[in-house]
Amino acid sequence: MNTDSSKPSSTQGASSPGGSPAWRPQAVARPQKGTSPYVEKALADVRNKVYPRSVSGIYARWRIIMVFVTQIIFYGLPWLQWHGRQAVLFDLGARKFYIFGMVLWPQDVVYLAVLLVLSAFALFLFTAMAGRLFCGYACPQTVYTEIFMWVERKIEGDRLARIRLDEQPWSARKLGLKAAKHTVWVLIAFWTGFTFIGYFAPIRELGAGLLAFSLGPWQWFWMLFYAFATWGNAGFMREAVCKYMCPYARFQSVMVDDDTFVVTYDYKRGEPRGGRSRRVDHKEAGLGDCVDCTLCVQVCPTGIDIRDGLQYMCIGCGACVDACDQVMDKMDYPKGLIRYTSGSAITEGLTQSQVRRRLFRPRVIAYTLLLLVIGIGLVVSVATRSTLRVDVIRDRGALGREVAGGLVENVYRLQVINTSETPLTLKLDASGVPGIAIAPADHPDQPVVVEGSANRLVPVVVQAPAAGSQPGLYDIQLRVTASSDKGRETVVTEATSFYVPR
Repeated sequence: MNTDSSKPSSTQGASSPGGSPAWRPQAVARPQKGTSPYVEKALADVRNKVYPRSVSGIYARWRIIMVFVTQIIFYGLPWLQWHGRQAVLFDLGARKFYIFGMVLWPQDVVYLAVLLVLSAFALFLFTAMAGRLFCGYACPQTVYTEIFMWVERKIEGDRLARIRLDEQPWSARKLGLKAAKHTVWVLIAFWTGFTFIGYFAPIRELGAGLLAFSLGPWQWFWMLFYAFATWGNAGFMREAVCKYMCPYARFQSVMVDDDTFVVTYDYKRGEPRGGRSRRVDHKEAGLGDCVDCTLCVQVCPTGIDIRDGLQYMCIGCGACVDACDQVMDKMDYPKGLIRYTSGSAITEGLTQSQVRRRLFRPRVIAYTLLLLVIGIGLVVSVATRSTLRVDVIRDRGALGREVAGGLVENVYRLQVINTSETPLTLKLDASGVPGIAIAPADHPDQPVVVEGSANRLVPVVVQAPAAGSQPGLYDIQLRVTASSDKGRETVVTEATSFYVPR
C-alpha cells in the first residue's frame, strides 16, 4: 500500500478538500459527522473512563516541574508577609487589593481591564505559536489532575492494576484502597479550598478560625465549595473538563494553523502501521515506523489517538511523544515519529530550523508588539501613579450662603485616598477667586492626616469676599499637598465651582 498517494501534497495548502487539517492521515477511516456511528462513538467516549498510563521522559519531567512551580506559588504566596501584613490579599470587604508594596482601590479598575487585555493577547500569541501548551503544563485542571493521578497510581497501581481493581467485585481490599485514595484526595482538595479563601481573607486569621471552628458561614461555604470543585474536577471529571467544558478547546481551532507548533504524528514516516519483530526489515515488508503498540493512546490523559491527526481534545502535554520515543529507542528507529512540530513540516518536509523560522509570521509579530506596548504602558502607569487621590463632592444641600464678615461660603467634601502605606499630612489651598480661602470644617486649626492604605472623607469650607462678586458660578481649583514622614510631597489639583448667591 502506497500511503504517500493518499496524503495531501505540500501544494494543497492548509486544509484538504474535505476541510480537515492537511497533516491528518487520510488513510485512517473516520466516521462522518451526522451519521449514527459518529454519534454512538461520541456518546461512548463520554461514558468510557480513561485510565492514563504513567510515562517517563523529558516532557513528563517538565510537567512535574510545572506542578511544583505552580503549587509552590499558589500555596506559598498567601503566607508571605509584607510590612506586617499579608503580601497578596484581595480584601473585598475593605475594597482594597494588596499586591506586595502596591495597594489597589476600586478606582484602579482600569488596571484590571488592561490585565485582561494582556491576558487575551498572550492567549492569542501562545496559541498561534504552540497550540494548547498552557493546557498541557500550567492549567489548574491539568496540574491538579496530575497530582490526583499521582496519588491514584501510588495507592492503586498503574493503568492495568486500576482497570483490574475497578472490574473486581467489592471486597475489603478494594474498599480500603478506594477509601485511602479518596482520603488523600479530600485532604488535598480541602487544603486547596482553604488556600484559595486565604487570598480573600487574612490566611493566618483564617487558619486560627479554622482550628477553633469559628469561621463565618460564608467562609465555610466557599472553602467547602472550592474543595468539592477540586475533588470533583481532578478526581472524577478530569478529561471531560478539557474535552467538553473548556471553552478554550473550542475556539483554539481559529488560532492554530499549519505553522503552529503542536504535537504531531508523522504519518508519512509511520504509515502503514503494524506490528513486527525487531529482526524484520520493516521497509522491505512495506511497513512504516509505527508498530501500532497504542502506547500513545494509553498515556494520553484525554484518551485520544494522536495518529488520527490534530484534534481539539489534545492538550499538548507531550505524553505521547515520550511514550513513542521510548518505543522507537527499543526498535532502534529514529525518534520523532510523534513530536512537537507543525503541519507544514510534515506535508512539505521542512526541517526543524525551517519550522522555527516560519513561527514568526505576521500575526505572531503583531501579537508580540501589542503585548510589549500594552505591557510597558501598564508598568509605566503603575510605577508613576500618584500616591494621593482626591475627589471633590459639593454639598448639594447648601450651594452657597452669606456668613458673618461679608463672606460667601461653600461647603465641600474631599474624598481623599492614600494609596501608599505611610501616613500623609495634608495642606489645603484654593485659587480662582480673589481672597478665597479654604479650611477643614472640623478642627480647622489641626492638620489633616490620612493613614496609610486608607481613605478619609474631609469636610471643608471655602470662603471668599462677597463684595464685588457678581452672583453665579465661578471656576476654582482646590489644591491638596500631601507630605509623608520621608519628606516626599505629592500635589493634586482638582477643579470645581464656587457659587455666589443673589
